[in-house]
Amino acid sequence: MSDQKTFAPERLKAFVDAVVAIAMTLLILPLLESVSDAARGETGTGGFLAEHGGQLLSFALSFVLIAVFWMEHHRQYETVRRVTPGLLWLNVAWMLTIVWLPVPTAMLGQMDTDPLQAIVYIGTLILTQVATLAGKVYLRRHPELTAMSDDLLRRGVVGDVAAIILFSVALPIAAWVHDVGYYALLLVTLTGPLERMLLRVRR
Repeated sequence: MSDQKTFAPERLKAFVDAVVAIAMTLLILPLLESVSDAARGETGTGGFLAEHGGQLLSFALSFVLIAVFWMEHHRQYETVRRVTPGLLWLNVAWMLTIVWLPVPTAMLGQMDTDPLQAIVYIGTLILTQVATLAGKVYLRRHPELTAMSDDLLRRGVVGDVAAIILFSVALPIAAWVHDVGYYALLLVTLTGPLERMLLRVRR
């Protein structure tokens, strides 16, 4: 590590915060356009809410998911002392998935549901979780970069694996079981129990 250039993490964390804030703001733009269209068409408030319920739900869902991903990223990097080029590129990959998420969110809210749409949307969530996992694995292999204990990092790795498993189970359900659809994402609420089960199995 001595021959590898490192730098303080403050600028990276500030940049990530800015990217997340922009991505969360972009989620609302399709709804603002829909409000303008409704106003031109003299649609009432009740009619707008009824007509654009899917958009509202997809906005709320993606907003919450980005917030959860950001909070996990914050916990992961608040104890990072130094950042290497490798860790920086893992963060770039993570930010790419966050910035992309408003696109499948707009598809989910405005287009007819089809299997490819679910693959794109939930696939993006899986890639975000994989990038999160890769960051933790990297820090475990370079413990000098962080003050977080190896036990906490290990638990974080198992938690990420549990979330990836549940997202992967939700994807085909959302894509092909139309009566369930995106409600399959509620499976991710089982991340905690699955994490504990995986930890017991690992022991």
